[in-house]
Amino acid sequence: MSRFEIKMPKLAESITEGKITSWSVQVGDVINEDDILFEVETAKVSSEIPSPVAGKVIEILYKEGDTVPIGTVVAIIELDGETSSEGTSGITEEKEAIPSAEVVVQKEQDLTISLDEQTPKLDKGDEDKWFSPIVLQLAKEASITSDELNSIEGTGYKGRVTKTDITNYISRKEKGIAPQPLSTVPTVKEEVQKTEKAITTPLPQSAEDTILSMDTIRSITAERMVESVQTSAHVTTIVEIDVTKLVKWRAKNKDSFMAQEGIPLTYMPAIVEATTKAIVEFPEVNASVNGKQIIRKKDINIGIAVALDGWNLIVPVIRNADRLNISGLAQAIHSLADKARTKKLKLDEMQGGTFTITNFGSFKNIMGTPIINQPEVAILGVGYIAKKPPVISTEEGDILAIRHTMYLSLSYDHRIIDGALGGAFVRRIGDLLENWQI
Repeated sequence: MSRFEIKMPKLAESITEGKITSWSVQVGDVINEDDILFEVETAKVSSEIPSPVAGKVIEILYKEGDTVPIGTVVAIIELDGETSSEGTSGITEEKEAIPSAEVVVQKEQDLTISLDEQTPKLDKGDEDKWFSPIVLQLAKEASITSDELNSIEGTGYKGRVTKTDITNYISRKEKGIAPQPLSTVPTVKEEVQKTEKAITTPLPQSAEDTILSMDTIRSITAERMVESVQTSAHVTTIVEIDVTKLVKWRAKNKDSFMAQEGIPLTYMPAIVEATTKAIVEFPEVNASVNGKQIIRKKDINIGIAVALDGWNLIVPVIRNADRLNISGLAQAIHSLADKARTKKLKLDEMQGGTFTITNFGSFKNIMGTPIINQPEVAILGVGYIAKKPPVISTEEGDILAIRHTMYLSLSYDHRIIDGALGGAFVRRIGDLLENWQI
């Protein structure tokens, strides 16, 4: 008999773990291919994971409520016969945008994988000692032992060892300098951790206080936001724009648009279109940073922040947004928002974003300073449209007039985007919206 190992799949870009919310099978169940095995939840998506094979469930390694790193074996399925992939190394390539469990075929005996082969063998409960493929490769090339690798104190997500951590360790070792824990060098993360510890100190409470635990999405979102601030040097530039023409355009077309398209006409499709046109002119904001490298993205994939029940946020992605007209953008935004709120988003609809837009105006907030959605380098905040009496210059002189105005706020990574570029980019979006064709 052969066995399949069911692994926690990669559910979204930059996500390193998922929480098993429910199991649909039990040990001893005989299942068919594509039968649902379990449901997993992350900060970005909730998804049902189907079985890629038919067989009998002989072992379930994690219970409901457990948070499991990507690539970790969560269940084992016994097959009825041998398969052509029998005897593989036990490591499978991640398949993007496919919501199925990662699979490994092996004989009845367990495989023991050393660092020299692929990865240190770690206890199931040692979640913080997960290593990325690049870290493992660098460790292998430098002949770093498993014990050495486990001893390195990481500065990445949840204390994990980053590429910088392992290269610094190797560099010190090659120079004959005794490698020291990286924590001996003061870091921003260290200060944040100190603050977090201070906050955990018992605080005065009254009998009427309500104590709530963060749900999975909120907990992971909190960690991601702190990580973003630690990674990027955030700067925010704000412009006020006159969107009277845009308001008139929507008022003129909303009824016919509803009759023709079957969905409401909002301002967001126009804002996305103006943003994509500005990105074409300023491709530097459609990028990511990898060490000393700047990666300019060919595709323009716009993430749209969607508010969920419980005040959580999720960011589905409009792929190749620059290729869609107003109707196409409106349909895409409406469909993705609906899927997000009903937990029906597909994995590929959550991945590959290159620039994000968040709409403060939907809550009648005039402006905000959004946090960059890593690994992107900029995010646009859209404020509430309000009537104001600005001073307008005419041939007869200055006059006061009632106009519709809105604030746009651009938060950007100051490591690669300077104030001149950031200011020019958000100003260009404003110009396009101010001169919207009625």
